[in-house]
Amino acid sequence: MAATSSLTLSQALLARAISHHHGSNPSSSDRVVSLSAHSLPTFSGLKSSHSKPSTRILQSRRRRLVGSRSPVRASVAEPTTVDKTTDASLVEKSVNTIRFLAIDAVEKANSGHPGLPMGCAPMGHILYDEVMRYNPKNPYWFNRDRFVLSAGHGCMLQYALLHLAGYDSVKEEDLKGFRQWGSKTPGHPENFETPGVEVTTGPLGQGIANAVGLALAERHLAARYNKPGNEIVDHYTRRRRLVGSRSPVRASVAEPTTVDKTTDASLVEKSVNTIRFLAIDAVEKANSGHPGLPMGCAPMGHILYDEVMRYNPKNPYWFNRDRFVLSAGHGCMLQYALLHLAGYDSVKEEDLKGFRQWGSKTPGHPENFETPGVEVTTGPLGQGIANAVGLALAERHLAARYNKPGNEIVDHYTYAILGDGCQMEGISNEVCSLAGHWGLGKLIAFYDDNHISIDGDTEIAFTESVDKRFEGLGWHVIWVKNGNTGYDDIRAAIKEAKAVKDKPTLIKVTTTIGYGSPNKANSYSVHGSALGAKEVDATRKNLGWPFEPFHVPEDIKKHWSRHVPEGAALEAEWNAKFAEYEKKYKEEAAELKSIISGELPAGWDKALPTYTPESPPDATRNLSQQCLNALAKVLPGLLGGSADLASSNMTLLKMFGDFQKGTPEERNVRFGVREHGMGAICNGIALHSPGLIPYCATFFVFTDYMRAAIRISALSEAGVIYVMTHDSIGLGEDGPTHQPVEHLASFRAMPNILMLRPADGNETAGAYKIAVLNRKRPSILALSRQKLPNLPGTSVEGVAKGGYIVSDNSSGNKPDVILIGTGSELEIVAKAAEELRKEGKAVRVVSFVSWELFDDQSDAYKESVLPAAVTARVSIEAGSTFGWEKIVGSKGKAIGIDRFGASAPAGKIYKEFGLTAEAVIAAVKGLC
Repeated sequence: MAATSSLTLSQALLARAISHHHGSNPSSSDRVVSLSAHSLPTFSGLKSSHSKPSTRILQSRRRRLVGSRSPVRASVAEPTTVDKTTDASLVEKSVNTIRFLAIDAVEKANSGHPGLPMGCAPMGHILYDEVMRYNPKNPYWFNRDRFVLSAGHGCMLQYALLHLAGYDSVKEEDLKGFRQWGSKTPGHPENFETPGVEVTTGPLGQGIANAVGLALAERHLAARYNKPGNEIVDHYTRRRRLVGSRSPVRASVAEPTTVDKTTDASLVEKSVNTIRFLAIDAVEKANSGHPGLPMGCAPMGHILYDEVMRYNPKNPYWFNRDRFVLSAGHGCMLQYALLHLAGYDSVKEEDLKGFRQWGSKTPGHPENFETPGVEVTTGPLGQGIANAVGLALAERHLAARYNKPGNEIVDHYTYAILGDGCQMEGISNEVCSLAGHWGLGKLIAFYDDNHISIDGDTEIAFTESVDKRFEGLGWHVIWVKNGNTGYDDIRAAIKEAKAVKDKPTLIKVTTTIGYGSPNKANSYSVHGSALGAKEVDATRKNLGWPFEPFHVPEDIKKHWSRHVPEGAALEAEWNAKFAEYEKKYKEEAAELKSIISGELPAGWDKALPTYTPESPPDATRNLSQQCLNALAKVLPGLLGGSADLASSNMTLLKMFGDFQKGTPEERNVRFGVREHGMGAICNGIALHSPGLIPYCATFFVFTDYMRAAIRISALSEAGVIYVMTHDSIGLGEDGPTHQPVEHLASFRAMPNILMLRPADGNETAGAYKIAVLNRKRPSILALSRQKLPNLPGTSVEGVAKGGYIVSDNSSGNKPDVILIGTGSELEIVAKAAEELRKEGKAVRVVSFVSWELFDDQSDAYKESVLPAAVTARVSIEAGSTFGWEKIVGSKGKAIGIDRFGASAPAGKIYKEFGLTAEAVIAAVKGLC
């Protein structure tokens, strides 16, 4: 094969893309990617001869690897229409120059990501040398083409291209200074640092979003200012996305002839309208709420709660119940009406009348901690379907571990209703991708396809084929065309879904929002406000509903009343089945009991490792892995994983395999690069059973991607353990896109969160003990990348107090100064104290692992650690100083970072930012 076939392929793909842009459909042939050798000296470069902008052919784009890692055969147009600016051998040499500039820079820095530049060099060469229009001597020329490297970790590709193209911002010395203090080549692209870089990227996905914004700006300005023959705004940003037709693939449902109905048609209709009017009346009385969804989804709700789901209204926490999640939580009156009719004590008539009022059990969005019968807290769209995936994962995992032939004691379904808004939120795509990958066959989601959003018809912003997307995600898809009155179709769809064992099912139910309202149905006005008295009366007449507000007809009460005895019988039957199981499988039964009850095994914390000052220094992320693996041996409910960073977060449970479609009994969960979805799935796992202890991990800075899920975990009392590594500027060369600064302060501000930053092995073990014990309070562990010593005086017991004395050479609780540190900076405090004591100072060193735990202590204990009389206090933490005045007082000094970080080795950044023992000593001398 010719050495330049990879370039030929890239050029041909460009030709095909531009021909599609102009509406042509060229013929195709197969091409295969290959590489060739390079023999130039280190940092040798071919200088570009750009003297004028090159002809534009294609938008720049984010590279995405599709399919297997074997050579990919692409059907492409013949490249005859692409003009090459150089002969084949020079092109190949140019491409390899790019590769080796990247290789050499990463090698010299001993830090970075060479793989992407090596693989993407052909694309980069063709874009910068043959396609894009730009002026290297004026990087801000308005009509330049824009390039965005969304996979910012491969930034040496862009730096090499800027260098070859003649940009003054990337000289040879900058390539040699890659990831070093003061260079123009930080660890991820920064637009403010390197002219020629359009946007700052690093957190994955930000770049492609920026590219959409750049392309939108071009499209908008071109539409406003271009004139015929005067196209003054005309540049590219990224590949044009071809949006498919709004008309989805329509899936049919099975004939419903074999579905048994529990009631006659008139009673079903009456029951459905009871649900509708309970919702209408509650929203009307509160003059607040969302009546549209309950009115449209009442048929689904009736069939699920009255005919399909297994539950016990008098024990909402029965283990083997089916779970229901209302992901479109604004329509919560649907669920409250159903719980009321089914006989749950948590939703009485007075609660319906007290909807959205202080003290009622019917808040404005479902809250699991407020209303028994509500499984998870929903409201922020997309969170609910993610929780549902977590619930279904938990069922699948426990069933695989504990079920035996003829003894299927874990056997329940998870049902969810999600709306157009949930579908638009990115989190739903993240989690539904995983659900399809895992083959969660007992997850059945109903998509309320009503085509209305708050701003109007969904046509204004949502035109994709949801059906095709979910089929691509590995789901079974069914379409119910008439969700308003098609009860048999809904029943048939559920039956079909249950027959599919190896895939989750999406049942798209086309409904009318506000069904029955003569003047507001099928409009945004019925989404989020009361109908109004006149429209309520009109709706009553339209649906033939003569009853007073909140009235439940006697025949409907009688019909629904059977769920109380039926539910009790279902639970009793399961209890008997479990008793038989327990006789045969005592060990498994005992484990499952502990998971169901949440009771921790006696002496479990003795499994945690202990450390001494003689133990070798290590990163707390590594010490965390030791703790996780020790706990996994004694806590049967511990499971979790990382967002594609297990080897960096150090979260792999070494004695277990991966939870996958074929191995659901394993306990390592591979979430992929889906931080938001990961957090919300773990919430579902935690809320499935009290003894399930999920953990999830990523870099601390990427909690920004999952903050909504963390907030919901705190609100819903889901005891997830968040293992967040690379917790400060100590991660070094990756730079400010990856260095958390404000994160500690932001989570300390969040209610019901335990923010823990351990300094060494004993404190890491103590942090895990606290995290495991707090099943209704999620914990975030901020862990270091860099090695830290095991310090004298630290302890597991001290962590439980939040803040405690590590060392003190004072007497009578009267030190001259109190030095306070957290995490990696406790070592700095200890060194400063040692020097100050040599000078005769009485110095107390305090480790402040958790502000929240310290706040929980008695006033007497707080005074024993931080006596009010000692106002000379200095704190140091590699993060924002925001909030530290609460600890150090008005006369103290907080040393920290109140700016973004930098790309350089960690030691250099610490020194430049003044996070040193010398800085602590200087601060002390300024105070006393």
